[in-house]
Amino acid sequence: MSEAGTSSKLPWFLWVLTLIAALAAGWWAWERVEQLRTSKQELTDSMVEAARLRGACEQSLADAGVQATSLEAQLAELQKSQAELSVLLAQSEAELQRLTATSRSLEDKLAAEIKRGDVKVTQTDGRIQVDLIDKVLFDSAQADISPRGEEVLTRLGAILKDIDDRQIQISGHTDDAPITLPDLKAKFATNWELSTARAVNVVRFLSEKASVKPARLSAAGYGQYKPVATNITPKGRAANRRIEVLLLPPIEARKAVLPAKDAPK
Repeated sequence: MSEAGTSSKLPWFLWVLTLIAALAAGWWAWERVEQLRTSKQELTDSMVEAARLRGACEQSLADAGVQATSLEAQLAELQKSQAELSVLLAQSEAELQRLTATSRSLEDKLAAEIKRGDVKVTQTDGRIQVDLIDKVLFDSAQADISPRGEEVLTRLGAILKDIDDRQIQISGHTDDAPITLPDLKAKFATNWELSTARAVNVVRFLSEKASVKPARLSAAGYGQYKPVATNITPKGRAANRRIEVLLLPPIEARKAVLPAKDAPK
């Protein structure tokens, strides 16, 4: 009786085991599918990220190429500028040497007057300036060049006539004492006229007697309005009564140092 009952229960038990096994297999299969799905998504994400990184790398390489090209162009431009600056520097050094030689020649020619304090030679900013107090060139309150003045200007002109690349500006200056004597006032109404007449006579002498090219000469009179010393003392007034001979830099040199806003358009 018990054996028959056991036999009748066995198929049910096997059915339960089979069901459990099937459920276990189904769960495992579902778990496996989920794992595969997750792995696939991760793989897809990885591929997307890899593609993004590759694109970023390619863009970086492209940007680097553009930057390298730009840097090469900048380097070439810098090298060109350096070469141009080297040329300008060499020209400036040569010009400075010529300027210094001219200044020394003027100092040698006018050594006696310089020693007495009647003449001063200065060199600055590419210019040479020769200051001659009026008594070196003129009699008091006169515009005609004195014999002594002619001798001094002849020595000065011997240097100036060989300078071909500079404009020479002659400017006349006076102290602030007004012209009051009737005979002088008839010739020079004010210090403007006196200073201008003196400058013009120096220009004419340098051109006509010292062979300085007239196209390189100019004259200007400033009266008492550009003093270099006080007009209160006799020494100061004497310093203000002067002729200035200014050797201007070559036009090319002046253009090279013009600010960009002033450069020719």
